Amino acid sequence: MIYALPPLVAEPILHIGNFTVTNAYINSSLAVVVFFVLGLILRKRTSLVPTGIQNFAESVMEGVLGYVDQVTHNRKKSLQFFPIVGGLFFFILFSNWVGLMPGTGSIGRWLMVHGEKELVPLFRPANSDLNMTLAMAVFAVVGSHIFGIIAIGFFKYFNKFIKLWDVVVSLKKGGVSIMVACIEFAVGLIEIFSEIAKMVSLSLRLFGNIFAGEVLLTVLAGLIAYGVPLPFMFLELIVGIIQATVFSMLTLVYLTVATTPIHSHADSH
Repeated sequence: MIYALPPLVAEPILHIGNFTVTNAYINSSLAVVVFFVLGLILRKRTSLVPTGIQNFAESVMEGVLGYVDQVTHNRKKSLQFFPIVGGLFFFILFSNWVGLMPGTGSIGRWLMVHGEKELVPLFRPANSDLNMTLAMAVFAVVGSHIFGIIAIGFFKYFNKFIKLWDVVVSLKKGGVSIMVACIEFAVGLIEIFSEIAKMVSLSLRLFGNIFAGEVLLTVLAGLIAYGVPLPFMFLELIVGIIQATVFSMLTLVYLTVATTPIHSHADSH
């Protein structure tokens, strides 16, 4: 059997009106359905004395919340950020691991692609689609700014980037203060570009690692189908955990930094 390398772009499987359903979207929807059903089960079986699946879920949640506390050093902030950070972690982890299930990349539909009939896989790892990783990165960075505005206030948070107030105050003081304020103003402009770089780095890092792993497994399966790919599949399990941890922890750092007030040069005087 000849295995075709997966394309960079997620492939469309069917169309619902004007909405295109891709194979990566199917995998991401599967993750949402699984967590939704799991949430309903836990809700019905919740008791004061946890047993079984509730005990396991609470242990996992406590462990993740402990890691969040190590970054925020504030239980109130940890509880506030936990739904976002924990949701991203478990979604990315499940999406990475479900991409290793049998049938992913091999079960599909015969469709016309560029004038030729090709087997298009029904399932593709959700995070091997750049649209998915970019959407999560934009959500993480923009969400951190929203939390920062709520925690600090719009004008104080805006002053972290465009330090117009520092320039106004420094003009009244004169001397070296003007030069310092101008430097801070230029640094603030650079910070705006760094926020865009956060989105790019977050999305490309996750996409690149997952897509590269998919290509590696496809090539190995095409060369030797039995035995040899197994160690690399276990390696992908570890990569899935690492990438989920890196993405969620960076999101947590962005949220923590954004909600921490920064004293400007003008405030110190």
